[in-house]
Amino acid sequence: MSTRTPKVLHIDWTTCEGRGLCTELLPTLLTRDEWGYPLPHDRQREPHIPTGLETDAQRAVKLCPKAALRIVSRPGR
Repeated sequence: MSTRTPKVLHIDWTTCEGRGLCTELLPTLLTRDEWGYPLPHDRQREPHIPTGLETDAQRAVKLCPKAALRIVSRPGR
């Protein structure tokens, strides 16, 4: 049995300016709207980060020009 806590990508909508870098770094997790803002493919407010995308998600958080992304653990998800 895995004790791994699921992780989600938190997008701070008040900080995000829709530059779209996160959508380029995480194309299987995010797309963008007509203004460049990220839209999760799973339509969740905080999209689940699959294990295989954790490194890419960490890179997106680090490179976000407005620091609008965070990786958050969400128990019970």
